[in-house]
Amino acid sequence: MKTFEIIILCGGRSSEREVSLRSGQAVAKALPQARLVVLEDDTLPDWIKPNAHVVLPMMHGGWGEGGGLQAALEARGIHFAGSDATASRLCMDKVATKARLRAAGLPVAAEVTFNANQPPLAREVIAALGNDLFIKPADQGSSVGLQRVSSEAELTKALTQLPIPGRWMVEPMLVGRELTVGLLHGRALGVVEIVAEGGVYDYRSKYTPGGSHHIAPAVLAPATQTALVAAASAAFAACGCRDVARVDVILASDQQFHLLEINTLPGMTELSLLPDSARCVGLDYAALAQALIQPALTRAAQS
Repeated sequence: MKTFEIIILCGGRSSEREVSLRSGQAVAKALPQARLVVLEDDTLPDWIKPNAHVVLPMMHGGWGEGGGLQAALEARGIHFAGSDATASRLCMDKVATKARLRAAGLPVAAEVTFNANQPPLAREVIAALGNDLFIKPADQGSSVGLQRVSSEAELTKALTQLPIPGRWMVEPMLVGRELTVGLLHGRALGVVEIVAEGGVYDYRSKYTPGGSHHIAPAVLAPATQTALVAAASAAFAACGCRDVARVDVILASDQQFHLLEINTLPGMTELSLLPDSARCVGLDYAALAQALIQPALTRAAQS
């Protein structure tokens, strides 16, 4: 039987570096047999070899989550946990993800997309989507750059002061409960409800102690729970995800819901949602960490 050293990769240059470091450190404590490697840039170290190592990425955003790292690992024949390069690239792009989900018959909200250097007119966006809106980058994680606007004046200001270049999107502000479903090996874990203290689950509320609290498991009607879990599992399959993901959802008061996005490398910090989702079904943090790496170890051993 082949044996492989587990390499936990975290860090990199993305806007989510600090969250990545915290995820990596937490997983390393749960997997003492693994080696934690902190990357200072977005480059796969030369010494990681396919016959000796299996990688557990804890890289959030950009290169580490959006297919770049995964493509580099695949090019070298190195086995790793999580979705492959194709699914990672797809799910990092919120617009492409929503198009895939629509094609699969799953409920998603409308959106207007644009490039930062050619923003649309605020009045045209409002005519299409209404006054209460969210504006966010199309390909950033952890709610980076997320803004809420409620008037033409606010939207005009937001569109002319975008903090980062690239593709952006505007969506209607869907009113309802914010929920998320963790998926492990394609099977749904528990549904978690997110209650943001400021009313918007943005980067600050995600990663600041006291910025939000989680209800795990969420209190749902049985029929709603069944439908939501089925939709999350279908989204995982439709986007070609592997090993683990997290699907974010808004549930309206009439029990109708919309899928928001899919995270293929969910955070594993002390404040993250995936561990809460796992605990709903009796899986503690250490068992979750082991479950994340086990399929990659199996694939490596069978290669």
